[in-house]
Amino acid sequence: MKTIQEHGEEKRVRMRLVETGNHVAAWGARLARVEVVSAYPITPQTQVIEEISRFVAEGEMECEYIPVESEYSAMAAMIGAAAMGVRAFSATSSHGLAYMHELLHWAAAIRLPMVMVNVNRALGPGWNIWCDHQDTMAARDTGWIQLYCSDHQEILDTVIQAYRISEDPRVILPVMVCYDAFVMSHTYMQVEIPEQEAVDRFLPPFRSLWKLDLERPFTHGSVIYPDDYEEVRFSMQRAMDNARRVIVEAAGEYRELVGSYHGELVEAYRMEDAEYALLAMGTLASECRVAVDVLRERGYPCGLVRIRSYRPFPAAELRELLSPLRAALVVDRAVSFGMEGPLFSEVKAAVYGSGNPSIHGIITGLGGRDVPYDLLVENAEAAFKGRLPAGSHWPSVRLNEHHRLVKRSLEEYWRKEGVR
Repeated sequence: MKTIQEHGEEKRVRMRLVETGNHVAAWGARLARVEVVSAYPITPQTQVIEEISRFVAEGEMECEYIPVESEYSAMAAMIGAAAMGVRAFSATSSHGLAYMHELLHWAAAIRLPMVMVNVNRALGPGWNIWCDHQDTMAARDTGWIQLYCSDHQEILDTVIQAYRISEDPRVILPVMVCYDAFVMSHTYMQVEIPEQEAVDRFLPPFRSLWKLDLERPFTHGSVIYPDDYEEVRFSMQRAMDNARRVIVEAAGEYRELVGSYHGELVEAYRMEDAEYALLAMGTLASECRVAVDVLRERGYPCGLVRIRSYRPFPAAELRELLSPLRAALVVDRAVSFGMEGPLFSEVKAAVYGSGNPSIHGIITGLGGRDVPYDLLVENAEAAFKGRLPAGSHWPSVRLNEHHRLVKRSLEEYWRKEGVR
């Protein structure tokens, strides 16, 4: 262990690694002293549970490692473990998360603290293993807290912080830690692994407020009649509201005890004198940083607001940051079909009636399509000048070229089959 000074902050660092985002997530579970891991592979998440299995096999992590037969079973095992009062962890992605969907509702409504990593990957068909946020956006109303990371250090630190948030008596809700497929899951970055003692001070052993007891059996989760059902859902909403404060507290205490800091519900970049802003989540926010610097060079006083916590949604923070602005561009990596980009909709709702910022939206990067900073700069300039169309604009779509390719493929197939 060594203590280092960096950016004026003291960090207690066990070692520095150059590792993949997936292996870093496994380190987060190890440092959090997870007691039960339910494991089922799915690209591009599989390395997370493989690395944990290596930790367990080599005696570096003491936990019950449960290989299951499906993602549905993985969530069922997490529910069982958390209900028995132990710290549970799993990881999934895309169709695996979709397969769990019923039990996501169950885990949140039964008020079980747990943490699961989701490596954001596009949903099929067509089959696609690259990144967008459609999988977790489709789970936004299940009652899970959702935290989105933008680099490997944040993955590790957020997994640890997620247990502190989830287990806080004011919250008691499951937490989903999200990061982008391949851009983060399989690339290598330098990461500082904190000293276990520092993590233990931040995250004490889990003490469940309630748990199943084989010596004192009772029925839980039975039928709820109409006179009581609303109160259960209201308690979940109140817990989400409480989580706003707990997330902020956890970020501050982690910085004090361990040394790393990634923002609270949002992270602001060059917003002190901004008149314009870009808003994004995950690795798109990293590309937006470059775009902001270019826009500054072109004379636009522009900043970036990165959304870390999508649930609970940082409405108050966004009102404070965006209300003084002239315009903002929201960059979505998902679409709510029949409406627009989900982040775009919620940002507009958050700032409605507060100041007069003009809010614009684009949808891009779906299925792992590259989003270069110059595309962001071009669309930001159009948005700031009021030249983008209403609703979410799709600047990357090559519709005419796509139609030509489809038509050419069909014509070739018809010729082979003798169809006129």
